[in-house]
Amino acid sequence: MSSHLTQLASRLENIAPFHVMELAKMAAELERQGRHIIHMGIGEPDFTAAPSVQAAASQAMADGKMQYTSATGLPELRAAIALHYRDKYGVEVAPSRIIITAGASGALLLACAALIEKGAEVLMSDPSYPCNRHFVAAFDGKSKLIACGPEHRFQLSADMVQENWGEKTCGVLLASPSNPTGTSIKEDELRRIVEVVREKRGFTIVDEIYHGLRYDAAPFSALSLGDDVIVINSFSKYFNMTGWRLGWLVVPEALVPPIEKLAQNLFICPSSLAQHAGLACFEPAAMAVYEERKAEFKRRRDYIVPALEGLGFKVPVMPDGAFYVYADCSALSDDADQLTIAMLNEAGVVMVPGLDFGPSTARQYIRVSYATSMENLQEAIARLQIFFAKRR
Repeated sequence: MSSHLTQLASRLENIAPFHVMELAKMAAELERQGRHIIHMGIGEPDFTAAPSVQAAASQAMADGKMQYTSATGLPELRAAIALHYRDKYGVEVAPSRIIITAGASGALLLACAALIEKGAEVLMSDPSYPCNRHFVAAFDGKSKLIACGPEHRFQLSADMVQENWGEKTCGVLLASPSNPTGTSIKEDELRRIVEVVREKRGFTIVDEIYHGLRYDAAPFSALSLGDDVIVINSFSKYFNMTGWRLGWLVVPEALVPPIEKLAQNLFICPSSLAQHAGLACFEPAAMAVYEERKAEFKRRRDYIVPALEGLGFKVPVMPDGAFYVYADCSALSDDADQLTIAMLNEAGVVMVPGLDFGPSTARQYIRVSYATSMENLQEAIARLQIFFAKRR
């Protein structure tokens, strides 16, 4: 019996492999061989959901609350998120504008499905999270990556948006704080970007999934810049619920019916169990836990940045959010990819080369995740001191 491989869709050619995951596979193989590996690669909190959130999930399961919900999510959860915006950010958001999704990835999928025509162009910073541009590619759109160096905090500016807007440009996709850099867009600059895009009659999507983890500034959400700004958020990072696959999308009222129609067809609904657990995230007991963990992330950042600089890395922009440092390794190696492979094999430390995040920083930067214990961070630095001493 002969096998026949169906011809694959051409859009797959526009979606690159994720090198972060390739390094993770290499690390897993070394662990199978008995090596102790310190993981500072994948962006996943080393904490899990707060105890009260886990208890809420158990109670929901015991109560049999596992049926389909509305495609837009539990009304109570949408209301809780709206209250969160009011209390934390001073922004009034109607619960009807909030759509619960299967993680931030589900939110981006829905937004791109609703807004991107074939051949349309979306402006993004280089460096940026690779999956964001792949969501655009999945709907036959094109990402225009704009090189944003440390002098711009690795973020787009209003002038860049103005200069790079073309006939086929339909909008911008921003991330603040950003993966891989941990840097945020300053409030005034973000306001100017929104004004430029509004003039062009395009859309502004702001990925705020690391927004709860901002360390050096007062809380500020892009939602305060107007009802036309689309914001994506997630329970994965600040709320430490990565595998629960729960997020949300805030859209203008006019976009709710088309997004709901897409959600009904593509997802039916997000995980009902995760939604019932997510309700407990906004209770005082859980919020206290998350704020303690945020303080711990800041403590780790304040340790790891000078420690990396002591090894010979340069950190040109202090990350003010998330749990990443984007470090310039050009004084240590002319190839970040080869350096990260050597650090893994010889020191047992996983870090990620800039290769995934765009061409402008691919060879000279690495992303360091400090979403691991302080003990692991200190051990990693000790190993790397030995590693670099041998190379000198």
